[in-house]
Amino acid sequence: MENLVVSIITVCYNSASTIEQTIQSVLQQSYKHIEYIIVDGDSNDGTVEIIKKYLPHVSKFISEPDKGIYDAMNKGIQNANGEIVGILNSDDLFFDKEIISKIVNAFVDNNTEVVYGNIVMSKHVNMSKPIRRWIAGKAKSFKWGWHPPHPGLFVRKSVYDKYGLYNIGYNVSADFDLMLRLFYVHKVTSYYLNEFIVNMRIGGESTGSLKNILQGNINIRKSFKNNNVGYIWFYPYIRIVKKILQFI
Repeated sequence: MENLVVSIITVCYNSASTIEQTIQSVLQQSYKHIEYIIVDGDSNDGTVEIIKKYLPHVSKFISEPDKGIYDAMNKGIQNANGEIVGILNSDDLFFDKEIISKIVNAFVDNNTEVVYGNIVMSKHVNMSKPIRRWIAGKAKSFKWGWHPPHPGLFVRKSVYDKYGLYNIGYNVSADFDLMLRLFYVHKVTSYYLNEFIVNMRIGGESTGSLKNILQGNINIRKSFKNNNVGYIWFYPYIRIVKKILQFI
């Protein structure tokens, strides 16, 4: 295995109840060439104090006000020195200790720009009872409701440098816009790693409320339009059906 440096970015704000599990999930990885960057949005609930316990194992720590989760992700990417970049949110865990090793192998063996995989989702604190499984599958048409799960996405730093970062104007859907640009507009090379990458807690920025779900659909429509990709009027219904199937 080549010793590629993988930059893992965790963004957080008032995440005292979950951040320690997330940090430990990174530190427990068998792959040792990891640059760990934590970007905090000036938390005031004890999150910073928890992070400070692990500073000897954290490559970079930023704590300052930001313009939202995607602004924080952009800061992390801009500070990343690794060849590969992955984002692990402050309430998520890597599925097992070998995940980063498997991802690096996938990049090297397939000489690709992006590697993505599956995720499981849970509501439980101990993350032991997944209630939803997102099996990404091989790349298909975004217009027909396919896209990889953002927590399972790893991207070469050179791709961000070439094609840009998250558009923070899409406050709850900038991850979709980024993936649409990379996969559909710029047609980056990608490899589907048929493994569970992340155990994700349900209730994030894009799915935490009906308001955010509705705003997300509006933003997705704007992203299609701004990227000159045809938008099918019943696209939101396709997404709903696909999500329902993930519970089965």
